[in-house]
Amino acid sequence: MQRFSHSELPNGLYAAAMGVETYLSNCGLDHGLLELMRFRISQINHCVYCLDMHYKEAIAAGETELKLYSISAWREAPYYSNKERAVLSYAEKLTLLSQNEVSDEDIENLGKFFSRKEIANLTLAIAQINTWNRLMDAFRFEPGKHRVNQK
Repeated sequence: MQRFSHSELPNGLYAAAMGVETYLSNCGLDHGLLELMRFRISQINHCVYCLDMHYKEAIAAGETELKLYSISAWREAPYYSNKERAVLSYAEKLTLLSQNEVSDEDIENLGKFFSRKEIANLTLAIAQINTWNRLMDAFRFEPGKHRVNQK
């Protein structure tokens, strides 16, 4: 059996996933920070479709190529802010749950930069990019064609 094409996806599936994206777009979290996190998670999950998309989206949101090129070494690189480090650490732990545990200290560290509502929304954003990575892996949509929507 061949993989799915965009047109073969059930309408409700795509609509549900996009509903979460709409919510996240309007929840108040910094778009550039979300794209940085999405790029890192897509890298961990080896999702080339999402890497292409979120590289382009991150650049459009004002992220630097330097941060994107070196994101796998964010712990060693001096140019990530403490806020970015807190998000990337939390995102990695949630993505690799079988290897990590989110600690109370992780949540406390996020609390230095985010409200409880923002931490909940960040958690949803991390779960959502992991969902997209898995969908794209299963469906094998062709990478390289993403175009950033100009708002």
